[in-house]
Amino acid sequence: MSTPTQNATLRAALWMTGAIASFSSMAIAGRAVSLQLDTFEIMMYRSLFGICIVLGVAGFAGTLGQVTRRHMGVHLLRNMAHFTGQNLWFYAVTVIPLAQVFALEFTSPLWVLVLSPLILAERLTRVRVIAALLGFAGILVVTRPGAESLNMGVFTAALSAVGFALSIVFTKRLTRSETITCILFYLTIMQAVFGIICAGWDGDIALPDATTLPWLLLIGCAGLLAHFCLTTALSIAPATVVVPIDFARLPLIAVIGMAFYNEPLDIFVFLGAALIFAGNYYNLLTETRRK
Repeated sequence: MSTPTQNATLRAALWMTGAIASFSSMAIAGRAVSLQLDTFEIMMYRSLFGICIVLGVAGFAGTLGQVTRRHMGVHLLRNMAHFTGQNLWFYAVTVIPLAQVFALEFTSPLWVLVLSPLILAERLTRVRVIAALLGFAGILVVTRPGAESLNMGVFTAALSAVGFALSIVFTKRLTRSETITCILFYLTIMQAVFGIICAGWDGDIALPDATTLPWLLLIGCAGLLAHFCLTTALSIAPATVVVPIDFARLPLIAVIGMAFYNEPLDIFVFLGAALIFAGNYYNLLTETRRK
């Protein structure tokens, strides 16, 4: 008979499957529109589409009344961190291989492990530390960083992980008192404002054409769905349990990069992915059996 902990972990894993598919789709779409739009414009249009979707779905479901003005400071911090991380991420996917972007992004669990005890008062267990270290070792195997490989794309991808980690931690904190509708509402509203300010700073905002518009719609839908799945998973299980599941994106995006962009795929990608999955599986297995 399944325990509540096992059921919660399984449900969180299922929601993270949706997040993985959405984030991967967003990377492909972001690369497709990068020749015509800069990252601020991409974020602006993504958020504007997201506002329409959130208001439409919440209005249909009758959950707009769940939007409150409590914890506006936390919403602001969460969305500033995410906006910064997402812009850096969109830039990185245009200049370095997708597998490398995702690998560097996956250092965010290490930051979550550091930040969760400070912000969420979650316990930092030996198992979670070992799982994260295994994942980090896998990332090093995949990227094999060296002085000759360091460039602005690598640097921005690494920094994006810090922004995402802060966003995850603050999202987990908000789920203690706020609904998903409320969190997603402020996600789209605040980041639309950030995007308009940053994209219009130079007085020149590019308009999407018939080629880029479908990709922007995909970014808007995939981005919102990814956050819905991620927020739901975080409301079910601790951040240090949910985040390692996202490691499954790495081998998936590596295959996509090879198939569609002729990006090299070698044995080190699979060796690194094996370490990442080992850490992920060890963490999940221990969490489900803890009780």
